[in-house]
Amino acid sequence: MNRRSLILFVLSTVLAFGALAAPTSQERADWSRFFAEAEAQGTIVVLDNRNGKDVAFVYDAERAARRYSPASTFKIPHSLFALDAGILRDEFQVIPWDGIKRSTEAWNEDQNLRSAMRNSTVWVYERFARQLGDAREIEYMRKIAYGNAVAEGSKPFWVEGDLAISANEQISFLGHLYRNELPFRVEHQRLVKDVMVNEAGRDWILRAKTGWSGKIGWWVGWVEWPTGPVFFALNIDTPNRLNDLSKRQEITRNILRSIKALPPS
Repeated sequence: MNRRSLILFVLSTVLAFGALAAPTSQERADWSRFFAEAEAQGTIVVLDNRNGKDVAFVYDAERAARRYSPASTFKIPHSLFALDAGILRDEFQVIPWDGIKRSTEAWNEDQNLRSAMRNSTVWVYERFARQLGDAREIEYMRKIAYGNAVAEGSKPFWVEGDLAISANEQISFLGHLYRNELPFRVEHQRLVKDVMVNEAGRDWILRAKTGWSGKIGWWVGWVEWPTGPVFFALNIDTPNRLNDLSKRQEITRNILRSIKALPPS
């Protein structure tokens, strides 16, 4: 692809995927208490589409526009790439363990798509990355306007490398996935959404994925209600490393409950 074609391709992609960008967000300075209670610094973007109306909220709009390593939240689009490329057939295909013992016990066995997403099994996605190659990874990311769409730097590039995405961009990506509007087969998009299910109630479903780069912690996803979805993307600093990880869900759940987007605990 020559330079002119590349520019036209990128512009067309941005135009195609800009339609679901969040509307002008209402700054929620009052949400600072949820971060303060957890002793955390971060941002959250919430796009409430219940009753067919987009209402966007943000805490720390400047940070919400700043790009960070997506870490394991990249497993959402990465799963789509592997399915589209034929590396992965379905959620039942066994992905053989390589026999290397790792610190997370759940990783030390054969996996499938569902367990790899649930356990955030890094070696599975490192294998996908090797099979796809950097050039194809970049092509896929550009197709969906995913952050800065780079596969450079240390590996895995979505944790240690230069790939970066903002909370605002996470919301846009999730909105397209929810509506099956990404440039992938609808059955693949539905499958990835199925393996994202965290929990559900009588009339709601929570689909989400955590991520941690070592410095930044993420929780992104949405809650489905009969009246429509509520999307969220949170990232926080994690100076206390593992001790900070529970704060990702704690803060997000408290905020979602405050707007009745999740039932009381």
